[in-house]
Amino acid sequence: MVSKTDDIPASVPNCNPVDLADEAGDGAQDSKETSKTRLKDSCGCGHSADTAMVNGDGAHERTEEAESKQDGNSETDGGEESNEQEVIVIQDTGFTVKIQAPGTEPFDLQVSPQEMVQEIHQVLMDREDTCHRTCFSLQLDGNVLDNFAELKSIEGLQEGSLLKVVEEPYTVREARIHVRHIRDLLKSLDPSDAYNGVDCNSLSFLSIFTDGDLGDSGKRKKKGNELEQIDCTPPEHILPGSKDRPLVPLQPHNKDWKPMQCLKVLTMSGWNPPPGNRKMHGDLMYLYMVTVEERHVSVTASTRGFYLNQSTTYNFNPKPSNPSFLSHSLVELLSQISPAFKKNFTALQKKRVQRHPFERIATPFQVYSWTAPQVDHAMDCVRAEDAYTSRLGYEEHIPGQTRDWNEELQTTRELPRKNLPERLLRERAIFKVHSDFAAAATRGAMAVIDGNVMAINPGEETRMQMFIWNNIFFSLGFDVRDHYRELGGDAAAHAAPTNDLNGVRAYGAVDVEGLYTLGTVVVDYRGYRVTAQSIIPGILEREQEQSVIYGSIDFGKTVVSHSKYLELLEKTSRPLKVQSHNVLNEKNEAVELCSSVECKGIIGNDGRHYILDLLRTFPPDLNFLPVDGEELPPESRRQGFPRQHRHRLACLRQELIEAFVEHRYLLFMKMAALQLMQQKANKDAKNDVPAITETAETPSESNADTTQTQTTASDSPSATEVSTDSTSQTENDTVAASQAATDGEENHSKPATNGHLEPAVTQNGECKSPLEGKELEESIPGLAQAKELAETLVAEDGSCIDPKSREVVLNACKAVGSISNTSFDIRFNPDIFSPGVRFPDDSADDVQKQKQLLKDAAFFLVSCQIPSLVKDCLDHSALPMDGATLTESLHQRGINVRYLGTVLEFVDKTPAKAQLEHFYRIGISELITRCAKHIFKTYLQGVELSALSAAVSHFLNCFLSSFPDSVAHLPPDELVSRRKSRKRRNRVPGGGDNTAWASLTPNELWKNIASEAKSYYHFTIECESVDQVVEKYGLQKTTLLREISVKTGIQILIKEYNFDSRHKPAFTEEDILNIFPVVKHVNPKASDAFHFFQSGQAKVQQGFLKEGCELINEALNLFNNVYGAMHVEICACLRLLARLNYIMGDHPEALSNQQKAVLMSERVLGIEHPNTIQEYMHLSLYCFANGQLSTALKLLYRARYLMLLVSGENHPEMALLDSNIGLVLHGVMEYDLSLRFLENALTINTKYHGSRSLKVALSHHLVARVYESKAEFRSALQHEKEGYTIYKNQMGEAHEKTRESSEYLKYLTQQAVALQRTMNEIYKNGSNASITPLKFTAPSMASVLEQLNIINGIIFIPLSQKDLENLKAEVQRRQQLGKSEEPTEDRPLELEDKIPID
Repeated sequence: MVSKTDDIPASVPNCNPVDLADEAGDGAQDSKETSKTRLKDSCGCGHSADTAMVNGDGAHERTEEAESKQDGNSETDGGEESNEQEVIVIQDTGFTVKIQAPGTEPFDLQVSPQEMVQEIHQVLMDREDTCHRTCFSLQLDGNVLDNFAELKSIEGLQEGSLLKVVEEPYTVREARIHVRHIRDLLKSLDPSDAYNGVDCNSLSFLSIFTDGDLGDSGKRKKKGNELEQIDCTPPEHILPGSKDRPLVPLQPHNKDWKPMQCLKVLTMSGWNPPPGNRKMHGDLMYLYMVTVEERHVSVTASTRGFYLNQSTTYNFNPKPSNPSFLSHSLVELLSQISPAFKKNFTALQKKRVQRHPFERIATPFQVYSWTAPQVDHAMDCVRAEDAYTSRLGYEEHIPGQTRDWNEELQTTRELPRKNLPERLLRERAIFKVHSDFAAAATRGAMAVIDGNVMAINPGEETRMQMFIWNNIFFSLGFDVRDHYRELGGDAAAHAAPTNDLNGVRAYGAVDVEGLYTLGTVVVDYRGYRVTAQSIIPGILEREQEQSVIYGSIDFGKTVVSHSKYLELLEKTSRPLKVQSHNVLNEKNEAVELCSSVECKGIIGNDGRHYILDLLRTFPPDLNFLPVDGEELPPESRRQGFPRQHRHRLACLRQELIEAFVEHRYLLFMKMAALQLMQQKANKDAKNDVPAITETAETPSESNADTTQTQTTASDSPSATEVSTDSTSQTENDTVAASQAATDGEENHSKPATNGHLEPAVTQNGECKSPLEGKELEESIPGLAQAKELAETLVAEDGSCIDPKSREVVLNACKAVGSISNTSFDIRFNPDIFSPGVRFPDDSADDVQKQKQLLKDAAFFLVSCQIPSLVKDCLDHSALPMDGATLTESLHQRGINVRYLGTVLEFVDKTPAKAQLEHFYRIGISELITRCAKHIFKTYLQGVELSALSAAVSHFLNCFLSSFPDSVAHLPPDELVSRRKSRKRRNRVPGGGDNTAWASLTPNELWKNIASEAKSYYHFTIECESVDQVVEKYGLQKTTLLREISVKTGIQILIKEYNFDSRHKPAFTEEDILNIFPVVKHVNPKASDAFHFFQSGQAKVQQGFLKEGCELINEALNLFNNVYGAMHVEICACLRLLARLNYIMGDHPEALSNQQKAVLMSERVLGIEHPNTIQEYMHLSLYCFANGQLSTALKLLYRARYLMLLVSGENHPEMALLDSNIGLVLHGVMEYDLSLRFLENALTINTKYHGSRSLKVALSHHLVARVYESKAEFRSALQHEKEGYTIYKNQMGEAHEKTRESSEYLKYLTQQAVALQRTMNEIYKNGSNASITPLKFTAPSMASVLEQLNIINGIIFIPLSQKDLENLKAEVQRRQQLGKSEEPTEDRPLELEDKIPID
C-alpha cells in the first residue's frame, strides 16, 4: 500500500482519491506499514486523508522524528539526511566490459561493481544471440571467474576488460537445466502459464493497445499526418448509455500469441536413464523429438553436448547416427536438422526480446485470472516432470534436499541491520524467502485438498487430519477436538487463521530482535481453509504441554509465564498497544503476561524464542461480542449493538487502534493546553472558562462554518472541567468525552443546505479530530503557545516539571484513559472478556478502566470511523470502484467488513444519499457476493472431485442466471464402475458419493443469501431472485460474476454469457475451466525505500519538485533492490515519477515511466483492477502530450471498457474518464462523438458533485467549447452561462475564473451575432451577398492539452529559480486561503489545482 496518500494533508484537493485505496493488490490487509508501527502511539500519523491534517502541526512532526529514534529500533537514522549520505556509498559507478562468445562478434556490456558474475550469466542467457547457451564459464585472461564472486572483488577486472565465454562439459544437472531453458525459450510467447496461474506468470494487454513499445512508436510516427488516419469510433458497447457488457474484449486477441511452431514434440525418452555401460561413454540422458517437418529423432545428451543417436521408439541403439551433428547446444543441433526450426526460432527470439521486460519478468506472488480462453493443452516434458516431483521454487539448484523453511525464514530475520546496505540485504532476503514460502505453501495446500499428501494422523476422520509436506505443516480450518467449542466451533476455527495471520503480520512489522514468529500462509481452496506454517524445530517430538513455557494451551485455565518472553514482548507492547497484565492460573496465583493468554511461547531446539497462536493480538470488538452485565453507550444500543456474531473471536483492526489512540492524543493535547491557558487566565483575571468561550466566538467569521468553531470551543472546556475536579473517577471523564460525542450525534438529522452532508456530520463530538486542532488554533488566541507548552510537558516524561503542570498532565491522562499518569500512553488488555480468563482482585480497577477503553474504542468505530468514511466518499477522497477497493477503504479506517451492513444503513440514512449511490451499489454487491461465497464454501465441501465443474456451473446458474429451474447435470454414468466396492473409505476431503449439491435451486440459494445477509451483516435484502436484486439495486450481472469468481477462485471460459435467457441456463460445465486457491500471506516491507518515497512525496508537496524527484528515484532504486523489478509499491513509485516528469516538461520520460506502471499494475494487480484503470488514464494523457492521439484514444476506450465491466457507468470516476475522451475527440474534430462523452460527464458530475460544483462548471465549459467548434452558438452560450453562474456564486466576480468565463461569453455572443448577421445577409441578398468569412475554430492541440491537464489536476511550472520561489509562496498562500475561506463547495479552487500528487 505504498502511495499512502493519506499522509498528504487533506487540503491538497488533487490527492487523487482512488490512489488512497488502490495500492494494495496484494490483499489489502497490509496497510500496517512498518513505518506506522514504529512511531510512538502518539503519532500514528495519517490514517486517512482527513486525519492527515493533523500533520499540519509542526509540533507533531517533531515528536514523530524523536520518537522513532527512541523506539529501540534499528532504524535510528536521523531523518533523511543520514540516509542520503548512506545511499551515495551504494551507488558505485558502473563500468563496461567486452564479452566474446563463440561464433558471435564481441559486444559491450555495462556492469556495476556489486553485481555477481552470475548476473552476467543471466544476461547472456537472455540475449538474442547467446540465449541458447546455459553451460559455460566466463574467463578473464584464462582464469575462470567464480559464479558467486562480486565483480569488484575480481583482480584485474576493469573498464574494457575482455571476458571470454567458454563452453563447459555438461553434467546431468546442467543437461536438465539446458533442456528446461530451451523449453522456456520456445514457450516464451505462449500465455498458457499465465492463464493456468503457474510460475508467477500473469497477463498483460497494454502492448495490444499501444502497438508494441511506446518509446519507439513515438519516434516512428510523424505528427503531421496523424489526424487523417485515426478511426475514432469506439465499439458500440463503450459508448455512453450502452447496456451491453460483453466479456470477450476483456482479453483482446494478441497476434503474437499464436506461437510460431519451432518443434512439435520435445520430451524425455522412455530409454532414460542411460544403462551403466552407456553412462561410462558419457551419456547423461536421452530426448525424443518430432520436428515441424515430421521427422522423429532421438537425441543423446552427453558430457560433450547433444547428438543424434540411432534409437527408435521400440529399438534402443545409443550409437551416434551418421552424421551425428554433435553440438554444444540443442538449438544448434535442431537448426541443422530442421530448416523450419532455424527460421522460426530466430523469428521467435526477435519477438521475445522486443517485448517489454515487464511483460516477461515473474511477479513476486502468483496472480490468477478469473477468465481464460480455451487453451490447447500441448505436450510438455518439463511441466509433466514438475507436476510429479516436489520441485518448489528452485530446488534444482540445491538438488536432493527440500528447503528448511523455518531455518530460512528465521535466519534472514537475524541478518545485521545497522546501516542501509545491510538493511537492504536483509529486507531483500526476507522478501525473497517469503515469496518462495508463499508459493510452496500454496502448492502444498492444494496438494493436501486434492488428496496427494499422506496425513500424519491417517487414522482420524478427514477433517481432523494434519499434514506435513516439504517441511511445511498443514491443518484444516475445522474445530478439531472441540478446541474452539466455547468460541463458536467451526466458525471460530475458520476465523482464527486469518486473525493469527494478522498477528504474525503485526509482530513481524514491529520486528523485535530475538522474538520469532512462524511463516504463516492461509489458503482457501475448493471450500476448505488450510493453514500452512513453518515448523518449529523439535516441536513434533514432544507433547505440547511440555513445550509451552509461556501462555496457555487451554484458553486460560492453566497459564505459565517466562521472564525472557516478558522482556521480549515488553518491547512490542508500545507499538502494538498491548498492556502487560496479571491473570490467575489454576492455583489462583497471579501470572504476568504481555499478550493474550492464547499466545504461546515455545523455545525451539534451535534455542530461538517463538510465539504462535497470535489470534488475539488485538483487543475484542464489543460491538460484536455481547457480554452479560456489560452495557454499551446508548447511541450504540440504538444502532442495535452489541450484535450476535458467529464466533467470539471478533477483534478490532490494528488501523482502528491506531486511529483511536491518535484521536485520544489530540484530545489529551487539547485538554492539557486548555488547562494551561486557564491557569494563565487565572493569573491574569479570575474569570476563566467564559473568557475562553467568548474569545472563541468572535473570530469565527473567518471560518466558513460558524457552528463548527463554537462547538469546538465549548465542548472542550466542559470536558476539561470534569477532568479538573475529578481525580479518581476516570469513568466520569470518559463518559464526559463520549457524552460530548453523543450530543454531537444528535445533529446528524439536521443536514446542511444543498443536499451536501457538510461538516455537520463529523465535526461534532468525538469525530472532530481532523479539523479540531486547526479550528481551535485559529479561534483561541494563545492556544498555539499553550499547545507547545503541553507538548514540552509530555516530552519530558513528567520529570522536572513544576507541580502545577504535573497536575495538568495527570488530569489530561486520567481523562483520556492513559495507563501512565505522567505521559500519554494508551494500551489495551487483549484478555478482557475472554471466557475462562480470571484477573486478580487487586487489578479490578485496571480491568474496569480497560473495559471502558474497549467500549470507547468500539463506540469510536461506529460514531467516528464510519461517518468519516462516508464523508470521505462524499468529498471523493475515497473512491472505491469494486469490492476489493471498498474493502480496502474500510480497512484503512479500521472498519471490519462485518460492519458492511451497518455502513450501508448509515449511507441509506444519509441526506446526501444520491451522491453516494456508487458507494451503496458497490457495498450491496460486495455484501451479496460475500454471502454467496459463504454459502459456496460449504456447498463445495460436499462435492466429489469428478463433479466439481458441474457443481460450480450449477451454483453460478442458481446465483446469476434468470433461468428459473436450473437443473444440475450429474456426471454421466459411463464413468461409474459397476463393481464398485462400497467398503473403501474415501480419504479425500469431501469424498463420498454426494450429490446433495445438485438439488440447490435459484430460489433456495437467494433465500439463503438473504438470511446470510441478515444473520452475518444484519442487513435486509428483500429480493427472491437475481433479477430482482439487479433491478432494485442497479447491479450488473457481469460485475457480480467477476466479484464471486475473484473471491472464490473460479476461472471461467471467456465468452458471451446470456444471463437473461429464461429458456436455458447461462453456464454449462464446459464453461468452468479451473478453480484456484485464494491466498493470504504477509507482505514484508521495504522500510528504507518507503521512507524515501514518503519524504519525496512531502518535498513535492512543498513545491520542491527537483528534490522530490531525486528522492523518489532513490526510493525506486531501493524498492528494486528489495523487491526485484515487480511490485505494487514500485508501481506507485513509477506513477508518481511519471507525473513529476510530465509536470517538469519531460514528456517522453513520463511516457516511459507510466508505461512501466501500467504494465506492472496489469501484471501484479490484474488486468481489470481499479488501479490498472487509473494507470491507463494517466498513460493516455502522456500519450496525447507526446502527439500519439490514436494511442491515447485506444487507451481511454480500454479504461472505459474496464470501468464499465468493474463498476458500471454510474460512478463519479466515469465523469473524469468521459471528460478525457470527449476532449481528445474534440481535438481530432469528432464533435458529435465528443459531445456524447462530455454531456455524459456533465450528467455524472452534476449527480455526484451537486449542480453548484466547480467540476460541473468546468464540464459546462468543455461542452460549450465543442458547440462553439460546431458553430452552434446558442447551445454554447447556454452552457457557458451555466458555468459562469457557478463561478460567480462560488468564487465571486473578481476571481480570474469568473473573468475568463465572462470573456468567453462575450466572444461567443460576438460570434453568434456575426453568424446571425451573415445569415440575414444571405436571406436578404440571396447568392450574391457579400459574406465576411466566419472564423470556425478547430481547437489547437495545445488548448486541448491545457484542458486535459486542468481536468486531471495538473498545473505546469516554469522551472526558473525565481519562478519556483514565487510558486512556493503562492502554494503556501493558497493553502492558507483554502483553509480559511473554504467555499461551501466540496474542494476549493479545484481548477488551478495545486501541485498534483498521486
